[in-house]
Amino acid sequence: MTRPSSSSPEPAIPAAVSFREAFYFWLKLGFISFGGPAGQIAVMHQELVERRHWISERRFLHALNYCMLLPGPEAQQLATYIGWLMHRTWGGIVAGVLFVLPSLFILIALSWLYVAFGQTPLMAGLFYGIKPAVTAIVLQAAWRIGSRALKNSALWAIAAASFVAIFALNVPFPAIVAVAALVGYVGGRIAPGRFRLGGHGPKVKSYGPALIDDETPTPIHARFRWPHLLRILLLGALLWSVPMAALSLIGGWNHAYTQMGWFFTKAALLTFGGAYAVLPYVYQGAVGHYGWLTPEQMIDGLALGETTPGPLIMVVAFVGFVGGYGQALLGPQQLFLAGALAAVLVTWFTFLPSFLFILAGGPLVESTHNDLKFTAPLTAITAAVVGVVLNLALFFGYHVLWPQGYAGAFDWVSALIALAAAVALLRFQRNVMHVIAACALLGLLLKSAGL
Repeated sequence: MTRPSSSSPEPAIPAAVSFREAFYFWLKLGFISFGGPAGQIAVMHQELVERRHWISERRFLHALNYCMLLPGPEAQQLATYIGWLMHRTWGGIVAGVLFVLPSLFILIALSWLYVAFGQTPLMAGLFYGIKPAVTAIVLQAAWRIGSRALKNSALWAIAAASFVAIFALNVPFPAIVAVAALVGYVGGRIAPGRFRLGGHGPKVKSYGPALIDDETPTPIHARFRWPHLLRILLLGALLWSVPMAALSLIGGWNHAYTQMGWFFTKAALLTFGGAYAVLPYVYQGAVGHYGWLTPEQMIDGLALGETTPGPLIMVVAFVGFVGGYGQALLGPQQLFLAGALAAVLVTWFTFLPSFLFILAGGPLVESTHNDLKFTAPLTAITAAVVGVVLNLALFFGYHVLWPQGYAGAFDWVSALIALAAAVALLRFQRNVMHVIAACALLGLLLKSAGL
């Protein structure tokens, strides 16, 4: 890290942050974290690295690369990691929960409005404009992640290979992650300069001294200990098995609530690359296998997820609500309660592993933040995620532009809306919320005009 010259006064290291101060920050973050994973990570970087100096750029990137490796929502896991690093286990739990809780309540309310009034001309027109905007937003996410991660030809090659593998060859994403990690490990030994911290090279921008700086010793609670790891794993097993056993005993294994718990546990454990990578898996299971909702409802759910704070994977709350409400799981008189309970259940089973990954794996990761043989595989995995996100943009584009499949008509109006949204986001750097609002209004006007 570059230090000021001797003629300049040494900047002061930030004062210690109290648990109370951190609590209010994580609560605020839960309400302002719009824009999907890329936007949320950018907000955390601006607040924690650039403005508050709670953590250095290098330590932030190291934590981010680890979270990109994990299955589940990387932005929420990053918040949990930093909260844990600063204030032990409860700091991580508070940071992770507050990142999710506001969006859960908001999405339950919006999901109810959607299923109750979604077929009205007003709602149909709004969503007609929002769906193409969502496709452009996912494309922008691929661009933003790629512009930060793909700093040389080797990382570009990994991203291209991952796109071809998942788009053309239908290779499972876990296999792509494993191959990328192997390439990064070997590449880190052969050409270490190409696999340092997401391609940034040995020099990482400094924003001045941080509370958790490059050379700050790992705190005692963040050091690896076998008894601590075993306690976390045992507690995690209980937190999963007790509610799962209760659902099985009450409704049986084939009941929708039980199947939701099982399916979203697999989604949390078996899908890598963050929210954008997990969505195709959720689509395949929730729409294709279980029939909890239709393809159009899934895209509408993603649109709602994009317009609310919190991790984008909170679209699972929408999936659960629509499934519980539509199947009247608690009877025809308790539709809202059935949907709300399903939303809470799928959120629990989706996010529980994320906390365990951080609290159990964090100490090991902290011991490797200067070790290239660990960081190089993470760098390669980050590059591979770019190809997967690009594949997801095409996935949604297909369903928006060919709503009846390739055999049906091409929707030129949606294509023009998507193009305009992409230009606004990529060329003019417009705010995601502003683009969604403009596209929603445009869709309403077009539908009102009979187009």
